[in-house]
Amino acid sequence: MATLHHRGPDQQGAFSTDDFSCCAARLKIIDLQCGNQPILENAGEWGIVFNGEVYNHLELRGELESLGHQFSSHSDTETVLKAFLQWDLQSLTRLRGMFAFAIWHKPSRRLVLARDRLGIKPLYYSRIGEDLYFGSELKALFVHPEIPRRLSLEGLDCYLALNYIPSPWTLIHGIVKLPPGEWLEWRDGAVSNGKYWELPYGNLSNISMDEATAELDRLMKDSVREHMISDVPLGVWLSGGVDSTSILHYASQATSAQLKTFSISFRGRSFDETQYVHAAVKQYNTDHDEMDLNPTVDLQAAIEEFAYYSDEPSADAGALPVWFLSRLCKRKTTVALSGEGADELFGGYLTYRADRMARTIRKFPRALVSLGLTAIRSWPVSDEKMGFDYKATRLLEGCLMPPEIAHAYWNGTFAKDDLNGVVRRPMPDSLAEILGQIRTLPPVNDDLAPYLWLDQKYYLADDILTKSDRMSMAHSVEVRPPFLDHRIVEFAAALPTSLKIQGVKQKVVLKQLMANKLPHTILHRKKTGFDIPAHEWLRGPLRNLLVETMRDGLREYGAFFHKERLEKLMERHFRREINVGYHLWGFLILFLWMKKWQVAI
Repeated sequence: MATLHHRGPDQQGAFSTDDFSCCAARLKIIDLQCGNQPILENAGEWGIVFNGEVYNHLELRGELESLGHQFSSHSDTETVLKAFLQWDLQSLTRLRGMFAFAIWHKPSRRLVLARDRLGIKPLYYSRIGEDLYFGSELKALFVHPEIPRRLSLEGLDCYLALNYIPSPWTLIHGIVKLPPGEWLEWRDGAVSNGKYWELPYGNLSNISMDEATAELDRLMKDSVREHMISDVPLGVWLSGGVDSTSILHYASQATSAQLKTFSISFRGRSFDETQYVHAAVKQYNTDHDEMDLNPTVDLQAAIEEFAYYSDEPSADAGALPVWFLSRLCKRKTTVALSGEGADELFGGYLTYRADRMARTIRKFPRALVSLGLTAIRSWPVSDEKMGFDYKATRLLEGCLMPPEIAHAYWNGTFAKDDLNGVVRRPMPDSLAEILGQIRTLPPVNDDLAPYLWLDQKYYLADDILTKSDRMSMAHSVEVRPPFLDHRIVEFAAALPTSLKIQGVKQKVVLKQLMANKLPHTILHRKKTGFDIPAHEWLRGPLRNLLVETMRDGLREYGAFFHKERLEKLMERHFRREINVGYHLWGFLILFLWMKKWQVAI
């Protein structure tokens, strides 16, 4: 329970029997008087531990009461348990929200684990013989001496290529994630599992733009209204983009109270987003708090804490601003809405444009593409180009790869061939297992649909949502993403890509919906992302931390990683011969984590 204290310092409880024990720590958000978790039923025959929120729990409670169930609290946790008592596994399809839970039935020695449809809330487990260990974070399992801390090569293969570890793998051998939308049952030592929801694919509609915007408007109103259920003050995270400002718009429609907003700025960058944030704050008259993230902030102290709180290493450098945004938010509230998911649902990433550009570039002779790549690589690295050389290099490198591998490469770091220069042992090709799923999808007349599906299934759940959950919960803040109501996800999956991307225009249907609602400057702003200037900070304020961490890590694990080649990669980055800040960030986070948890290879 101590390892999960930060996830729920308000409510903590535990129960145990001869062959089962569990505990829970939860924030007080929906029911301030529901008492300690977990919740027991029928003189201790049934028990539940629960993480997250179920937004339609009052609707379900009414139906359950009509069926004869009585409630002792107003908590959604109790509603989930009573729903399971009534409908068993079928109850999962009735839940709307973000959740992970375990339900125990003592007489039958039956345990059921379940995770929400999109993977907003985490759930890890490990099987050793007939025993099952589970928890919301890896560190909850680390306290058990029965579980060895040995690096998973399958997880590492994906980490070095993607910057994250896709389900079901983790970076620890023998510990896996329960995939989103799935359940697992342990019954007297035997384990079975199944899906109660699958990410939709292939059933494209012929809906018009007007029909699509009208339906999306209805869904957004319902989702944001439900996500605002809270007994504590509620905030909105703003980035100055269409996604977060759309959430603010619908939240302002759902309440007459002044909303609290929070943002992180990067005034040291050549492109400053604050003008767009301030336009939203002005239009919606919010109570706004802002922090400028720059090298004068104690960046090193925050990064060193990632080894504990990030739980499982993530090489996404956007974790750093989310850390400080969560800390800023905590001063005024413990629950906030965010715009996560819109890019994956409606085609907001530059990688989707790259996918289409690559189709044209691949028609040229490979020798010509290679010649252009050689020319770009000869350019001197320049800050003024804002990373154009980095993006152009990776675009052309991807054009020489199979399409699905290129798509992953543009969001990741090391190509498969590059791993020979990083690790000394042959690596399993677990990445190929993930990307190979694209080839098994039903054929559709939509060139980008497979990549949108892939990013929703893995990048969204195991990078974006993992980053948001760990960084926010480290500060005991709950973040809710209204775009990821499964009804919106299913609606978006049925839209043809022509309503999402048209030439250089992206998220077309969302921007069309918000055209007369949001400030004009926000609708037409340049997309910049939420990453730190990793290339420069690792040459400047974070250089010493990087050098010391790499030195210690390579000394400890030099028999596995190529010490000389990684040191040369780092030196070339320092000399501005190449930009590999994201590659080095991944190793910085990996070695800090391995040292903290004494992970063996």
